[in-house]
Amino acid sequence: MVDLDGTMVDTLGDFAVALRLMLGDLDLASSAAQPVPLHEAAVAEMVGQGSEHLIRSALRHVLIQDPAVAGRVDSLYPAAWQSYQGHYERVNGQHSQVFPGVIEGLSQLRAQGIALVCLTNKPVAFARTLLERKGLADFFGQVWGGDSFERKKPHPMPLLRACESLGSEPAATLMIGDSMNDAKAARAAGCPVVLVTYGYNHGEPISSVDADGFLDSLAELSVTAASARPF
Repeated sequence: MVDLDGTMVDTLGDFAVALRLMLGDLDLASSAAQPVPLHEAAVAEMVGQGSEHLIRSALRHVLIQDPAVAGRVDSLYPAAWQSYQGHYERVNGQHSQVFPGVIEGLSQLRAQGIALVCLTNKPVAFARTLLERKGLADFFGQVWGGDSFERKKPHPMPLLRACESLGSEPAATLMIGDSMNDAKAARAAGCPVVLVTYGYNHGEPISSVDADGFLDSLAELSVTAASARPF
């Protein structure tokens, strides 16, 4: 089970562009209500818990000095959601890059007959489009997104459902991700988990997360997979 944003593809550019266009639609991009610019470093701390969390986090970020921030976020959210969905659909994949080693690692795992599924909190339609545009879709038998199940990571439900689909026991099904959400979901589901060191992880050091191992590149998985070990 492989996460998408921050694990296989660096999508911060796509997120930042779509969010800035959204803020422009809401007349927040250049208003006095925006004391803090929305840079990619800030967006990196918002990614990983689905579109709803991303949009609300961006609104809070730009309205941080507004005394009525909570109420304004709630009132702006419906329009923000509609705007963001339209903009992200158009920019999806245009400002993102596949991380080094991803294609090599996935190719070697597939060559060894290891079943691969993509498990992300990104809406599944956006996930499938991004995988297609980046030449990664053929590696995965299934793709599940944040709207595929009733709960998102870090809840274990997506991982357990993925294991059921694979016909695999959780203890024998590896989760590969880039954040504490992937690790928490894996621990709760009873799955082993390894994390890449180059991802987002909400701005926190990845080394502090409880995981079974860390990877500087997905290409490193080929060595361990060849020796019949998950990592």
